[in-house]
Amino acid sequence: MNLSKKILTSMEEAPNKTLKFENEIYTFGQIAENIKKTASFLKNSGVEFQDRVAIQLPKSMEFIYFHYANLLIGAITLPLNPDYSEHETEYYLTDSKSSLFVTTKDNAKRLDKVINKLGIKLFLIDNSMSEVFKSKPIESSLDTKADDVAIIAYTSGTTGKSKGAMITHSNLINNMEALKKLWRLNEQDKLLHTLPIFHVHGLVVALQGALNAKCDIVMHEKFEAKRVWQTIEKDRITVFMGVPTLYQRLADAADEFYTKPDISSMRLFISGSAPLPDILFKRFYELSGHRILERYGMSEAGMIASNPYDDNKRIPKSVGYALEGCSIRVVKNGKDADLFDVGEVYIKGNNVFKGYWQMPDKTQESFENGWFKTGDLGYIDETGRLFLAGRAKELIITGGLNVYPKEVEYVLEEHSSIKEAAVFGVKDGDLGERVEAAVVLFNKDSITQDEIINFCRDRLSHYKCPKRIHIVDEIPKNTMGKVQKNVLSKEYSA
Repeated sequence: MNLSKKILTSMEEAPNKTLKFENEIYTFGQIAENIKKTASFLKNSGVEFQDRVAIQLPKSMEFIYFHYANLLIGAITLPLNPDYSEHETEYYLTDSKSSLFVTTKDNAKRLDKVINKLGIKLFLIDNSMSEVFKSKPIESSLDTKADDVAIIAYTSGTTGKSKGAMITHSNLINNMEALKKLWRLNEQDKLLHTLPIFHVHGLVVALQGALNAKCDIVMHEKFEAKRVWQTIEKDRITVFMGVPTLYQRLADAADEFYTKPDISSMRLFISGSAPLPDILFKRFYELSGHRILERYGMSEAGMIASNPYDDNKRIPKSVGYALEGCSIRVVKNGKDADLFDVGEVYIKGNNVFKGYWQMPDKTQESFENGWFKTGDLGYIDETGRLFLAGRAKELIITGGLNVYPKEVEYVLEEHSSIKEAAVFGVKDGDLGERVEAAVVLFNKDSITQDEIINFCRDRLSHYKCPKRIHIVDEIPKNTMGKVQKNVLSKEYSA
């Protein structure tokens, strides 16, 4: 069971299907050939079964080639956000014990100290892709087993230490087939892809799903709201996947058109990675005539639940029903919660990951009698439909990207002027939530809010940096000494 082998089979069965990336058009036949050449190159370069290959690239065809080639020979992809700081990148490369780092010349220069310190083998796509394409296409894939790891997706934890979720070939294939069936993805579809591909949403759900279903693909390097509407009309797009922030911007951009774009080709707008506000669901329906299909997933399990394909059965505030192959229960006080009673969401199924990389204790803590404890709070109605009510682990989702407060707090508390920090999310009309922080200083006038934000920018990805800093005399706590972040969120939401 090999994911890349399955994807290659689909592409080779539809060799004239196309992926248009900005101004270049690639046929599926060409892409498949380049993946097999890249696989041969990796193998000849010494990459072995279950070696970790870190890919830190901008959205590009090279990312696609290296990812699928890597899986084809049984190695493991470590997709890394190009915006990760030196500190973050060093941690991921070190923790994963990656044997090869695929990146660009500029990024390698930025990370020069890290690369030299680790002595990691480097491949720069700017210099050597011609060398890759000289390779003879690999003749056969490695016959990986169902539970062999395909991807390690790092997800921050409440302890501040990122955990690598080990996602297997079986996880990816089963989830992919369930989504294909539910969302009715087929050869007549054309997907507009504007998501980043270092993230599970863009790489696994969107790109992988479209290639498997033999959909034509139009891929933009970055999301631009007005351009999305224009592309839907021009290229007769049928499927679009986004996060609530993108839909908010699409709704805002729709008002800029003198003549409403023709989106009659569209059959499916899908949203995930963060809760979709009720008001946005209704606003988008009013301007487009489409009810956004909201689904629920996470790095550790791919997609877990989805609203029905039937447009009339999609409702706001709900993430729908468990996907085929996945079971959901809501647990409160160690027992199944009553209907409509909020508890922690537990899941089990062929989509659930193998465990956390080199963290057996964390893995054991995360499961109970075979059920994975998601850390999300929710309830189930009388029809079995799941509604999410919050996040037990204080996760902040900003623009569809996950931020765990503890990780940011650790950085803030590295500053010599900061005595204590509490990071929390505040509702934001554009991002869904924005990151903010309250800090207590040793000396009240020793540093400004802007200086603290700049300190964070040097150490964290931009989306993790607090958008506002509140310098306070005291951080609110309960009688047990636990920080009351709900009080901070409520106070600063105003």
